[in-house]
Amino acid sequence: MTTVTAPASEEQAPAATRELIGRTVEVTVPATSANLGPGFDTLGLALSIYDRLEVTALPEGQLEIAVSGSGAEDIPRDDSNLIVRTIRYVFADAGRTMPGLRIVAHNGVPHGRGLGSSGAAVAAGVLAAKGLLEGDLDLSDADLLRLATEIEGHPDNVAPALFGGLTIAWMGERGPQHKKLLVHRGVSPLVLVPPYTMSTSQARSLQPPQVSTADAVFNVSRSALLIAALMQSPELLLDATADRLHQDYRAQAMPETQRLVQALRAAGFAAVVSGAGPSVLVLADGPGSRQDAVEVANRVSDTPWEALLLAVDVRGGTVGDRAEGST
Repeated sequence: MTTVTAPASEEQAPAATRELIGRTVEVTVPATSANLGPGFDTLGLALSIYDRLEVTALPEGQLEIAVSGSGAEDIPRDDSNLIVRTIRYVFADAGRTMPGLRIVAHNGVPHGRGLGSSGAAVAAGVLAAKGLLEGDLDLSDADLLRLATEIEGHPDNVAPALFGGLTIAWMGERGPQHKKLLVHRGVSPLVLVPPYTMSTSQARSLQPPQVSTADAVFNVSRSALLIAALMQSPELLLDATADRLHQDYRAQAMPETQRLVQALRAAGFAAVVSGAGPSVLVLADGPGSRQDAVEVANRVSDTPWEALLLAVDVRGGTVGDRAEGST
C-alpha cells in the first residue's frame, strides 16, 4: 500500500467534504468484450469475471491504494491511477471537492487482454464517485455513461461494464447513448486468454483510414444479423460474427490470435478477437460445445491459452455502502 499525504487537515476541508470522511462504498464491475466481430466500436457484451474494490473517503489530500490480482504490479499507486483520476473527474464535473481516498482493489479482469480492463477501471471509478456523492447528488445512468465515455473515449466497453448484458452504444446529439438487450440463454461465452498482452492503441493504429463500400455493407449486414443471433437464433452465430473492418488488419500484430480464430471458425465455432485482442471470444450455441472449442485450441496452437467458461453478466456494475449492500 502506498500513502500520499498532503498537509490539508480535516478541519480545513469544506463542510461537504468533511461529511464524506469515513464513508466506504463497494463497487463490482464485470469484464467486457467489445466489437463481437462485425460490431466495431458499437457492440459490447458483459462477462462474468469481475473487478472489485472498496473506496473510503479520507481527509482531503490523503491517498492510499492497495491492489491485488491481474496487472497489480503495473498499476500506479499515486494520483495517476485511473480510478483516482476518474473519481476526481466526476467530482470536478459535479462542482464538488474530492476527498482523500483509500482504495482497496482486486482485479479479476485480465489486463491488456482485450477484456475491457481500462473500461472496467473507468466504470468502477464513476460508480465509486456516484456512491460517495449519494445523498448530495444523484447521478443518472445517462450521467454515468457520459462521464465514463468522456474519460475512456469510446462507449462500447463502458456501456456493458456499467449496465450489463449486450449493449449497443452510439454517439447521438445528446452525447453517448446505449440500448441494453437480453441475450438468448443458449449463448455460452468462452474466452481464450493468452499469456501475452496487446496495446489497444497499437491495435487501432493498424486500422486503415478508409474501407470499401462492399466491406462496409458486409459489416452492416452481419451486425444486424448478430443482434438476431444473440437474442433469438444462436445457430446463426457463425455467419453473424464475420468481419471485414478490423480483425484482418490487426492480425499482423497478433498472429497467434488470428490463427486460432481461423481454426475455430473453420471448425464451426463463432470465434472473434475480443476487443482489441489478443484474447479470443467464442460465442458457443450451448454450454456443451465450449469444451470442444477448448480442445481445438489445444490441438492447433502451442500457445498456452487459458480457457474461461463464462456467463453473460446481466446486472452490470454495482455500488453500495459497505453496510447497506449494492444497488
